[in-house]
Amino acid sequence: AMSRMIALLFACVAPFSPPVSAHHGWSEYDNSREVKLTGTIAESGYEHPHGHIRLVTPGKTWLAVLAPPSRMNARGLPPADLKKGATVTVVGYANRNKPEEMRAERIIVGNKTVELR
Repeated sequence: AMSRMIALLFACVAPFSPPVSAHHGWSEYDNSREVKLTGTIAESGYEHPHGHIRLVTPGKTWLAVLAPPSRMNARGLPPADLKKGATVTVVGYANRNKPEEMRAERIIVGNKTVELR
């Protein structure tokens, strides 16, 4: 009876839990070397578990992993600030295994700097 109750509880909770595979392990990023990139947003996503932008810089297009949407919104970075074509600067750490990916610690949009971590 107890195992049936546990199985039922898991079945009720599981659909509302974020997928584990979608969360990045921060150890993937080289926090010994800060990267600062300025470019144009080609694409943006404002979704859980983390928002993102695809940033076109001279010679390379980066995927910058941002903060969760609730944090970005609370800190004054609404989805409208991440529109395609906007020029932004991101500061963060490159992924050790995916050379085109970085974890953004802060983003500068216009004259506004938003801390993401």
